[in-house]
Amino acid sequence: MRYLLLTLFCLLTGAAHAAPAKAYMSIIIDDLGQSIERDQRTLALPGPVTMAVMPDTPHASDFARQAHEAGKTVILHMPMDPATGPYAWHPGLPTEELARRLDAALLKVPFAAGVNNHMGSRMTAEPTAMAWLMAELQRRDLFFVDSRTSAATVAAAKAQEDCLAHVSRDVFLDDVRTSEAITAQLREGVELARRQGSAVLIGHPYAQTLEVLEREMPRLKSQGIELIELRQMIAVRSNLAMPAHGKQGRYSNR
Repeated sequence: MRYLLLTLFCLLTGAAHAAPAKAYMSIIIDDLGQSIERDQRTLALPGPVTMAVMPDTPHASDFARQAHEAGKTVILHMPMDPATGPYAWHPGLPTEELARRLDAALLKVPFAAGVNNHMGSRMTAEPTAMAWLMAELQRRDLFFVDSRTSAATVAAAKAQEDCLAHVSRDVFLDDVRTSEAITAQLREGVELARRQGSAVLIGHPYAQTLEVLEREMPRLKSQGIELIELRQMIAVRSNLAMPAHGKQGRYSNR
């Protein structure tokens, strides 16, 4: 099984973090599938950037196939409340409808290796639904990325309880859509990776974000940062919560 070793790592989730020997970074770009031009520019970024594709976009399936053929990791960017649309999860929906929408979304995004939430500040705070999702992803051998769009999220905590391969986002690159702000957020990610050994960054295919990444990603190695594929990041973190998300490797929201 792809993530068999993570079952063993789950036994260590109560252990304290050791001092980092290396500094790793993974970058995810959300909201793909909407624009061919932006999708292609994102695909051309150097290094193992993860492509998070929205199911309710005009180019979702074609771009997911293209990204997979280019050797990129593809994940389903799953709409969750307050997101709307035919695939979106909302509190109160029966499990059968959640399952139907997940099935339909995965069909629209072929080759998805995992799932992260699009919006979802209300949905990821729902313990029962998140527990069901993590069990379902475990059954499908898919991983989960908690985008942490809310401080009340229990998604990563439920993934950890189920020993599901997962990571949590550390830094959003482009909440403020200026080159200066995005560069500062990337710098924050570099410093965080140095302090705790790894950092997971999420951005969007905005012109400013792509411009900063095109310029700065080739410089990461000289700054002591190794850019790694998301599956490798999952192995590096061993299903442990980072200090900002919990204590002694366990997530605070349970």
